[in-house]
Amino acid sequence: MILDKVNFPEDVKKLTLDEKKKLAEEIRMYILDIVSKNGGHLASNLGVVELTIALHSSFDMPEDKIVWDVGHQTYVHKILTGRKDELKSLRQFEGIAGFPRSRESEYDSFDTGHSSTSISVALGMARARDILNKNNKVISVIGDGALTGGMALEALNDAGVSKTNLIVILNDNEMSISKNTGGLSMLLTKLRTKRFYTKSNISMKKIIRKIPLIGEGIVKFVVKIKRGIKQLIIPKMYFEDIGFRYLGPVDGHDIEKLESILKITKDLDGPVLVHVITKKGKGYKFAEEMPDKFHSISKFDLETGEKISKSNSDYSSVFGDELVKIAKENKSVVAVTAAMKDGTGLSKFSEEFPDRFFDVGIAEQHAVSMVSGLAKEGLKPVFSVYSSFLQRGYDQLVHDMCIQNLPVTICIDRAGIVGNDGETHQGILDLSFLNTIPNINILAPKNFEELRLMLNYAINSNLPMAIRYPKGNDGDIKFNVMDKIKLGKAEIVKEGKDITICAIGKMVGYSKMASDILEKQGISCEVINIRFLKPLDDKIIIKSAKKTGLVVTIEDNSLVGGLGYSVNSLLKNRDVKVYNMGYPDEFIRHGSIKEIERLYGMDVEGIVSNIKKCTSEKKEDE
Repeated sequence: MILDKVNFPEDVKKLTLDEKKKLAEEIRMYILDIVSKNGGHLASNLGVVELTIALHSSFDMPEDKIVWDVGHQTYVHKILTGRKDELKSLRQFEGIAGFPRSRESEYDSFDTGHSSTSISVALGMARARDILNKNNKVISVIGDGALTGGMALEALNDAGVSKTNLIVILNDNEMSISKNTGGLSMLLTKLRTKRFYTKSNISMKKIIRKIPLIGEGIVKFVVKIKRGIKQLIIPKMYFEDIGFRYLGPVDGHDIEKLESILKITKDLDGPVLVHVITKKGKGYKFAEEMPDKFHSISKFDLETGEKISKSNSDYSSVFGDELVKIAKENKSVVAVTAAMKDGTGLSKFSEEFPDRFFDVGIAEQHAVSMVSGLAKEGLKPVFSVYSSFLQRGYDQLVHDMCIQNLPVTICIDRAGIVGNDGETHQGILDLSFLNTIPNINILAPKNFEELRLMLNYAINSNLPMAIRYPKGNDGDIKFNVMDKIKLGKAEIVKEGKDITICAIGKMVGYSKMASDILEKQGISCEVINIRFLKPLDDKIIIKSAKKTGLVVTIEDNSLVGGLGYSVNSLLKNRDVKVYNMGYPDEFIRHGSIKEIERLYGMDVEGIVSNIKKCTSEKKEDE
């Protein structure tokens, strides 16, 4: 096999064109084998095999720098940069990450995980290179979908006028930007890259301008006609208009053409954009036909394409089903997503109410401001978004939504630990940053049924509401109580006398299970389902704390600024000991949810152990 003798970019450069084509086939099979066993991002990686081979064949890594936008498409890159064998541990605890990580390899020039960032980062690197008098190339690889992110457009605008040597590879998988057709486009691209063309074009303009009276008019007229023809032939002249040299489109699965056009970019000055056409899921029938399903997938059967372990209901589907029910009764309800319709459970809503559903693309800032506008005009918007992606809309939450106290419901999916995607995707900051914003009300359900109740309550509340819930199911934990949802009201799910456990969201179930274990060991726990982080139910917490004299807060969030912070502030002048359980002030690595929770003592066993320690310290003090 060709793959056996390829470990680093230098090995790729030695291959013939036919060997590179064979290498592409072998890499696809290798990735398919690993992802089918480990899970991961499949369609995007299958789509960039030839492009990645061409990049490493044409440039000199790691001196030249590649910044991968989002970064989930870097499996091929990792195979070609010394991590072929390590890829077998992809996304596993203590294994290699599914995204670029500079601590893993010098070939990973920048850590990425979210969309639309690569051009900004690459431009910064290019400017640093110029200041430091270096001569390396800097390349941003960004997908067409990522260009919907405002940050990418801001970066393009800056880079276009910078005159900085920067190469942007637009990986167009025909999902967002229409395909450019015809050989004339490539012909014009080649013509515009010839230096003699540029020089002769400038010289001709100078000569014509010297013609008395009419010279300048002729130049303007010709330029206008020329630009009109370009716009007809090359729809993406937008990039040239803002200052980029546009090359392409080029077949992203033709290594020879890719290498040819990439080598051209090395001799050009200023910002260059190379438009590459690829197919998501290339080489695997099921991924080609269903790229959304195979964007990020758990373990699956290679022969059938079916997931090996099929889950039952999860929070996302429960949310989606309940929202459809609500929308049937309430015509003012509208739903918004930022390119995550399937992931957030809004597929059914989009089918049932196409006129009341909006997918704004990868544009969370825009989404928050848009739902604020919808609410201002009397509608009931629901924005469903992953926790780590909502971070992007912080200013809009403050400025556009909460200052005006607008009745928007933000449904925060993937809150807490999400597992194998690692640091960039863990949702452990939302309670903290939302807690700093006036007017917003923050809720978290203990199970599916409470999510349904909270969603109905939030939509009918006429207040800014944020409901956060985890990835996966509710564990089928049984509760004897389910109080009606009232603003700022917690509920006691289990009475006790030795210790008060204040838990929120998913951790209520864990706390209930832990309390049952502790009860058998002679420790009586009062378990409070906080429900509302904001407004906090001061009365129920203070009353319970007076009774037990010992409070433990438990949250699947950072210890900085969340539930622990709020309870500490509430009880700071009272004769009560308070212990906080949550995630430390650090970024959490990748691994399964169970492995991460066990590592940080946030599973049931960890809670039992910590509470026993707290009660022992209390007895010693007494």
